[in-house]
Amino acid sequence: MATNRTSAVTVESEGANPWRGAVIWASVVAGLGGLLFGYDTGIVSGALLYVTDEYHLSEFAQQAFVAILLAGAVVGVLVTGPVTDRLGRRTGLAGVAALYLVGALGSSVVGSLPLIYTSRFLLGVAVGAASLVVPMYIAEVAPARIRGRLVSFNQLFVALGIFVSYLVGYAFADSHGWRWMIGLAAVPGLVMLVGQLSLPESPRWLAAVGRGDDARAVLGRIRSTPGEVDEEISAITEAISQAKAVTYRSLFRSRGVRRGIVIGVVVAATNQLAGVNAILYYAPTMLTQAGFGDSSAILSSVGIGGAFLLFTVLGLLLVDSLGRRPLLIGGTVVVAATLAAIGLLYLLPRTPTVGVLLVVGLVVYEGVFAASLGIAIWLVNSEILPNNVRGKAQSFGTVTHWGLDLAISLVVLTVISSLSATGLFWAFSVFAIAGAVVLWRILPETKERSLEEIEFQLESASTGR
Repeated sequence: MATNRTSAVTVESEGANPWRGAVIWASVVAGLGGLLFGYDTGIVSGALLYVTDEYHLSEFAQQAFVAILLAGAVVGVLVTGPVTDRLGRRTGLAGVAALYLVGALGSSVVGSLPLIYTSRFLLGVAVGAASLVVPMYIAEVAPARIRGRLVSFNQLFVALGIFVSYLVGYAFADSHGWRWMIGLAAVPGLVMLVGQLSLPESPRWLAAVGRGDDARAVLGRIRSTPGEVDEEISAITEAISQAKAVTYRSLFRSRGVRRGIVIGVVVAATNQLAGVNAILYYAPTMLTQAGFGDSSAILSSVGIGGAFLLFTVLGLLLVDSLGRRPLLIGGTVVVAATLAAIGLLYLLPRTPTVGVLLVVGLVVYEGVFAASLGIAIWLVNSEILPNNVRGKAQSFGTVTHWGLDLAISLVVLTVISSLSATGLFWAFSVFAIAGAVVLWRILPETKERSLEEIEFQLESASTGR
């Protein structure tokens, strides 16, 4: 039986390379979670203007409308790590899709504001869970030589979701159709729920729970040669054989895991403290405060979302050739400079020229961020942690991401009222510079290295360069 299986794999690899199609299909279906992640975080920027009008929301209530989704995201991250370690990555993907479906429909059809908030909380749980399980799943099914590009494929879907959300927001702007804006997320949620039924389980998770034969069978479908299957099985088995029962406390006993957690937390903190989601959530509101009309502000945000998408594609093309360190650290420095320039523009008188420059500045900021920090947060966090602890350990970086996102979203409008938009953007710029300096010191290069090689490097190396 083993000989027949090996022969079949050999024939397939010499023919149409079905392993590549299987890996890409798995990445696409899982990536729908990223698309919904982007859509649900982006659509609020346009919907908020009209929800505020309909329900007469105060400044605090506007921030709460945004933040309730992020509170759910924190819960989603905390729950998803242990659940996916126990029940599997594919089960996590199914749960994400189901929650997206229920949350989107609930947000769009209920009339009571408390019920809308409850539905948005469920959407947030799905968003947080997706931010953890989607890059984790893709990293564990992808071959090392294309893993960076495929894990970053998730960020492409996030960027696409943001762009589509801005287009939908503009399409329904004149009709004040915010319920349609939010409810349309149910469509890709349903597609993902059905599509995940055809996906293989993560071979690394299968091996970790003692299902070695199943892990080998899955790898036979998603690797090019029997030799590659044997090599990866050996690496996975060796890593698992050295592992002990893992608790959150025990994570910090291993030098490599400890370093991986710190790196993941720093990348996540830099991502959020550079202000990206604050701008995504409140861009139309910020632009209306700068003198734009509602429709013009939402239309301008379409350009911002378009830049986020296009530069994500550029980052995908560079991440495996240029490497993680140059892209992430260099991009963060440019992000900091752009934030400082945007803050300066808010000091100038409101004229059409200043308005155009402000939109251009936001476009450049979102574009550079997308190609660097936007891609790196999920890629680095999925690469730097050992297989046997990834579900629990990765949650530290993801909780940092969503926790800071929640905290920032609750104070953005308040900070603008108290310190001005200039103060907000300059604060983000300072945080970005600080993050770039720390990452220069601690971030290892993981390009074209297997997950097991990265684990060994973190255990033994003393420098991140």
